[in-house]
Amino acid sequence: MDSTTDGRTFLVTGANTGIGRVTARELARRGGRVVLACRSAEKTTPVIDDIRATTDNDDVSFLELDLADLTSVRRAGRTLLEDGEPLHVLVANAGLAGKRGVTTQGFELAFGTNHLGHFLFTTMLCDLLRSSAPARVVVVSSDSHYQAKGIPFDDLRRSTRSITGLREYAVSKLANVLFAQELARRIPASEVTTVALHPGVIASDVWRQVPRPVRAIMTRRMASVEQGAQTSLYCATAPDMEGHSGDYFADCQPKEPSAVATPALAAELWKRSEAWTAES
Repeated sequence: MDSTTDGRTFLVTGANTGIGRVTARELARRGGRVVLACRSAEKTTPVIDDIRATTDNDDVSFLELDLADLTSVRRAGRTLLEDGEPLHVLVANAGLAGKRGVTTQGFELAFGTNHLGHFLFTTMLCDLLRSSAPARVVVVSSDSHYQAKGIPFDDLRRSTRSITGLREYAVSKLANVLFAQELARRIPASEVTTVALHPGVIASDVWRQVPRPVRAIMTRRMASVEQGAQTSLYCATAPDMEGHSGDYFADCQPKEPSAVATPALAAELWKRSEAWTAES
């Protein structure tokens, strides 16, 4: 058991595959209570069974969550709030890249899934996290965010425009960084420490929607999901992280984020995200 995880509750989005699966497994191995928040019970149940068997930890459960559908996000958030159990660490891990389209509510698919779904889910749970203090929010972003020149707000209510979808992915990852920074400004680190991170260039299922020939070239020299989970695990469990709230991490070390990630842009994104996720 590990004193930083034993008896604490961790929720990992997109935990049925890739980096999220490894993160959930290792948190369970260290004695944490782990919730896998994923779209499909059918695909997640075998993963939970495997984690229980390999870690000797039965306190592993499933929460249905489709980040591309804000109705599903609200349902998942309300389920947790009604359960009344503490939530010590939320790992916003789920993401997609290279798939073109829109979410259920009509947002560009990568932005709506990678940022907006996580924004609503996390903000719904802020009071629960604060009441579980000391708590953490760990946002899995990417060094792809350096490629984004800003947030093209006028493009976010239409389908993906680029052929590969990677331009939109970079924007969604910048949004992840901005969200983590703004959340850190809004909640004291003594209650909730919030960080964003780059897991490395990983051959994970995040690239599953990239066309096959391009995907094969892209992933040929990428690192493994085991390596990719290390910074997520570090940010979720390392002691003395309060002084790093709002920081961006890579290779388990703070790293300077894009110069585009300014407080003004973060505040604007937060304001618009609140409006977009408000119930009508």
